Amino acid sequence: MPLPKRSSFLNKAPQFWERRGPTSLVLWPLSWLYGCINRGLDLIHDLDFRKRQTQAVPIIIVGNIRVGGTGKTPIVIALAERLARMGWKPGIISRGYGATAARSPISVGSTSDPALVGDEPVLIAKRTQDRFPIWVHPQRVQSIRSLLKRDPSVNVIISDDGLQHRSLVRWPAREGGRDIELVVRDQRGEGNGFLLPAGPLREPASRERDATLMTGASQSTNPAAEYFLGRRAFTLQSQLGTSYQLAHPDNQQSLAVIADTYLPNKITAVAAIGNPQGFFDDLLKKGIAGKCIGLADHATYTPEFFSTIHAECILITEKDAVKCTSIQDERIWVVPMSLELPNTLADWLQSILQRPDPNQYTL
Repeated sequence: MPLPKRSSFLNKAPQFWERRGPTSLVLWPLSWLYGCINRGLDLIHDLDFRKRQTQAVPIIIVGNIRVGGTGKTPIVIALAERLARMGWKPGIISRGYGATAARSPISVGSTSDPALVGDEPVLIAKRTQDRFPIWVHPQRVQSIRSLLKRDPSVNVIISDDGLQHRSLVRWPAREGGRDIELVVRDQRGEGNGFLLPAGPLREPASRERDATLMTGASQSTNPAAEYFLGRRAFTLQSQLGTSYQLAHPDNQQSLAVIADTYLPNKITAVAAIGNPQGFFDDLLKKGIAGKCIGLADHATYTPEFFSTIHAECILITEKDAVKCTSIQDERIWVVPMSLELPNTLADWLQSILQRPDPNQYTL
């Protein structure tokens, strides 16, 4: 079966990242060096020789310390929708992973080409029906400037990823400021707890954060799995919605009907996301068992790939669907997934965002 093109090796996590063993121990010196370089860059950043300025509005960063996806995009969507209901006017920025490099930031809409702006920004635009301004560029500060220039009414910005983006300067005295850093953690936890390349971590599990968002019960048993204990944390439960046919989106079918209609050996689930197993597990909870094909995050699809799948029903995620708009295969059904933020999380966000601009009191 010809597999879709993968964006990079790191999007398909090697097995030795999950448990400590000979390979990870051999690579540990490189991880130590990686950590030293990061600490040096952090020190340079903290000294702020360039006297960089904070942004005009508070920033909510939704990121992860583990390489690959941990379910950030559904959280960004849920945050934007909840903040809007609370009276805020959010805007969204993203690096646009896999996007074609552009000199200047690009505004994203539901009809944008994922190859140009990335699959996740297009998914956000589609799910939110273009209700929020979304801008894409590797330099997030440039995206913020373009966004606020086009939409000056925006009073809070959500950054899809960006914890490691050092040019994004935080508000002063962050406990009294209005920036929020959220670390998203899924059921894989921190793997073997090592930094790259011996393990999956971009930063130590002990990094500071305002809160941890857990998108599933952790199955990790390594010592780093306890990093969130004693810290602010919220658990978010995913919910699969009614599936719709890729070729005819108005044609909907519940997962219960799919489970009753097709035998397990006639169903294939495909996912090119950070944690495909999470999608497959959610389907199993809905009574859908079948063949599962997990691909590298951000992989692209071709009609030839689906034609080689011998199934009567193919289930994909919405993130995959934005890359399959030109594929006319009536066997493909898209399964939407949504998250609802706990009221405790929304109330906590409100309490921070309502704080006054700390720059007003700087002498």
